Amino acid sequence: MKNKAIILILILLLVAAFILAVNTGAVPVSPWALFQLLFNKIGFKSIALPSQQDLTIILYIRLPRVVAALLVGASLSVCGVAMQGLFRNPMASPDILGITAGSSLGAVIAINLGLYALNIYFLPLLTIGGALLSSGLIYIIASYRGRTALLFVVLAGLAISSLFNGLISAILLFSRRYEVSQFIFWTMGGFDGRMWKHITLPLPFLAPAIVLLFFFTRELNLLSLGEEQAHSLGLAVERNKRLILGTSAVVTGMAISIGGPVGFVGLLMPHLFRLLVGPDHRILMPAAALGGSLLLILADLIGRIIAPPFEIRVGIITALLGSPYFLYLILHYQRKGLDSR
Repeated sequence: MKNKAIILILILLLVAAFILAVNTGAVPVSPWALFQLLFNKIGFKSIALPSQQDLTIILYIRLPRVVAALLVGASLSVCGVAMQGLFRNPMASPDILGITAGSSLGAVIAINLGLYALNIYFLPLLTIGGALLSSGLIYIIASYRGRTALLFVVLAGLAISSLFNGLISAILLFSRRYEVSQFIFWTMGGFDGRMWKHITLPLPFLAPAIVLLFFFTRELNLLSLGEEQAHSLGLAVERNKRLILGTSAVVTGMAISIGGPVGFVGLLMPHLFRLLVGPDHRILMPAAALGGSLLLILADLIGRIIAPPFEIRVGIITALLGSPYFLYLILHYQRKGLDSR
């Protein structure tokens, strides 16, 4: 009952934040404009459309931006849940394990070679390719005799992340100033300038991949018991590991292609909602997805209104929130480990 109430509250908060984000900005929009547009489009033609200015702002500026924040927040949170459950490590996430670095390498290649300017498809393709390359290398390095040790997964992730960040720096060293500034701006993470094409291109692949992760909640629950216990209960452990890791890499790559490498969402949301709703992934995954969407919509809204006419990028806000929490987690588990001796 408690978990259902939390899910319901999250849905209501998300709807309220969505409406607030669409109607708030440098140019004020009528509070009823979004409702006028919605009811008119679903068949209530007696309800007039909002003014042309409000319609343009909502349809082509605010809505794509807010929908992008919703999708990226849900995607990164779901991936964080999957990785923390897969590796039984509360500090696992796409950015900590190096998958984000792989996506960023794909992005810098797309930007540096002019592929992104040539065709918008190249950015999501290369970010997904980089994420899959990173996760594949991590799995191969950490595997020994058909098994993957959790410690070696984390160490391999750190090594791959350092390698890819070094390659990114080497590419930028030989890039033109415009390409360097474009990539640095992209790495801050944000949703300004997002248009419908940035969402509709990856969405046909992103949505099924997210849904697929939801189908792995039973397997994640079994893996949380330990690999040997999961194997004794009939789970094909290594096959499911590969599927979950590969799907998470695809979702991460597509999310990063939309909003850039927004950090700490995949770390914060799973850990926070595990405390609220418990470790059952059937509840944890949708709760974290809703929470991640809510976080990024509010972070983007705060970034727009806190220091007008300037905007603070979403990645900066999540880093300011996530870094202290990550340090707290390290200290917490360090003390826990020392106390258990």
